[in-house]
Amino acid sequence: MHKRVLMIEDDNDLAAMVSEYLNGRGLDVVARGNVAAGLETLESGSFDALILDVMLPDGDGFDVCRQVRSSSNIPIVMLTARGEEMDRIVGLELGADDYLPKPFNPRELLARLNAVLRRRDANTDRSRAMRFGRLAIDADTRVVTVDGKECSLTSHQFDLLCVLASNAGRVMSRDAIMDQLRGQNLEAFDRSIDVHISRIRAEVEDDPKHPRRIITIRGTGYVFAKSQDEDRS
Repeated sequence: MHKRVLMIEDDNDLAAMVSEYLNGRGLDVVARGNVAAGLETLESGSFDALILDVMLPDGDGFDVCRQVRSSSNIPIVMLTARGEEMDRIVGLELGADDYLPKPFNPRELLARLNAVLRRRDANTDRSRAMRFGRLAIDADTRVVTVDGKECSLTSHQFDLLCVLASNAGRVMSRDAIMDQLRGQNLEAFDRSIDVHISRIRAEVEDDPKHPRRIITIRGTGYVFAKSQDEDRS
């Protein structure tokens, strides 16, 4: 069955080109040219991923990303004509799963979409449910809770947390993390891992009275503390 993808992009020629390329390659694309129409379509239909332009005629793609992420874990790939690193970081901090500057090759967009969809759908050999003190990770429902309260994580952040948690107590380099995530372009993504981990920490380490669950090992990577007793600041 093809995956359904919603594209919110005001450049009609680009939207038509992307739709023509992606349709029939395992994806069915529905394109909308503004925020209002895009959000209405997203709310009324069932989609597997969202392609979101940053600059739209009736709104800012960053605001749309924030709004969508507040109620949905749908994978989001952001597009922008502005290639500055800060724009990419802002998008990731707001919950985007990936980021692609214009102009781009539609083949690369397809590869990135397939990567975020694989990460969402992958059946791993990890334990389907993991519990670490106040933190619970359910791989079947893809829900993370702290003291029973659900955390707001993107699909990519959930998978990243699962990689760390399933290797609890083991120091993992960024390359090792990317290898286990599978399908992610490694180039220039060290910084984005740091951004995602900062977002995960904000969700799962919500009480300053409790030591950090995800510990930075300077110059090496990260380690997930096995138990509360082993947590270190």
